[in-house]
Amino acid sequence: MSETSKNVYQLCQERLAIIFEEFDNICVSFSGGKDSGVLLNLCIDYIRKNKLNRKICVFHMDYEIQYTSTIEYVDRTLKANADILDVYRVCVPFKVSTCTSMYQKYWRPWDDECKDLWVRPLPEECYVKEDFPYYNEKMWDYEFQIQFADWLHKRKNAVRTCFLIGIRTQESFNRWRSIHLARKYQMYHNYRWTSKLGIDLYNAYPIYDWKTTDIWTANGKFHFDYNHLYDLYYKAGVNLERQRVASPFLCEAQESLKLYRVIDPNTWGRMIGRVNGVNFTGIYGGTRAMGWQSISLPKGHTWKSFMQFLLSTLPEPTRRNYLNKLNVSIEFWRKKGGCLSEETIQKLRDLGVKFEVMGSTNYKTVKKPVRMEYLDEINIPEFREIPTYKRVCVCILKNDHTCKYMGFALTKEELFNRNKIMEQFKNMMQ
Repeated sequence: MSETSKNVYQLCQERLAIIFEEFDNICVSFSGGKDSGVLLNLCIDYIRKNKLNRKICVFHMDYEIQYTSTIEYVDRTLKANADILDVYRVCVPFKVSTCTSMYQKYWRPWDDECKDLWVRPLPEECYVKEDFPYYNEKMWDYEFQIQFADWLHKRKNAVRTCFLIGIRTQESFNRWRSIHLARKYQMYHNYRWTSKLGIDLYNAYPIYDWKTTDIWTANGKFHFDYNHLYDLYYKAGVNLERQRVASPFLCEAQESLKLYRVIDPNTWGRMIGRVNGVNFTGIYGGTRAMGWQSISLPKGHTWKSFMQFLLSTLPEPTRRNYLNKLNVSIEFWRKKGGCLSEETIQKLRDLGVKFEVMGSTNYKTVKKPVRMEYLDEINIPEFREIPTYKRVCVCILKNDHTCKYMGFALTKEELFNRNKIMEQFKNMMQ
């Protein structure tokens, strides 16, 4: 049977066979969501059907504030399969991004200084910060996750370690890119669905080609347990593709944060006093008040003057953060230029915008670098690609401290942090 004639379940079984044959240490990243849940169930099912005399690790980053249904599902799954699971339930106060507040860029789950405000008690048999010698207070959650892989590999004294990640390329372009743009030397034996983390340390994505409908087909056909939060999402009218289990304070979760009040009122009541701005975002997330939908310019303002007004209402550290971002972006567009397609460039010409098209760029793209000054606003479909003060206003209203929506260049501090992480990867690879 050719690969093209096999369904995604059959292909996944072949990938699991390779993983269980080649790696002596296997760890599944389990968030409690539909994708990681199916992946963990597939691994459990594979071990039991093939009567393998081995355990697999489960890595669960417990963010303290989660839907009760998610916590119950995680507890239920780990308890029901305790005989074959080596569980690492991590309750650590690393920094986690938040877009609910103009005062805070991050919050800390399980923060000792806020113990009286914790949404729930520490779970039994969890791992805390004292269990990880590499932890420090400056560490973000994604930094912790990167270093955990190397820590577990050494702790297990493993020959080869594989982390199984339940991501699917259907979910986003970034996930598609992480799979399809991997280079050969970054993969395990040229398997496209793997990526190298370090020496004898890999990630694998066994369900990368699954669709959302495949996830629910598997749950139904094989009677897998799943997070019943998705049933509540369905009853609340949330679109199938937007039903996600993630940190409730990210920009992407602003629109659905209000669902906590209905789906999990007890948790909502505790959340309000735990993280700054939760109640406001619960009311206005997904509305024009926080930069969603089509925002209108107040009378008597240009977008630049409105931006200056918004900045004047912010605390000094927050205002300085946005101004630093803006200065970096202005300098970038003046000197290096952003890459735009021929079609977009022609639209700028038609509108009489002044710009300079450069001859070449160091980026791998057919688009051309364009140098230009910031505009007040521009009414074209490629709005987000063009430097405008309206974009800055949207960013401020969203409490998007990292300016992810804007596509701004990184600040020196963020570049330093990124380079530090890259250096850690380099040391692992040597």
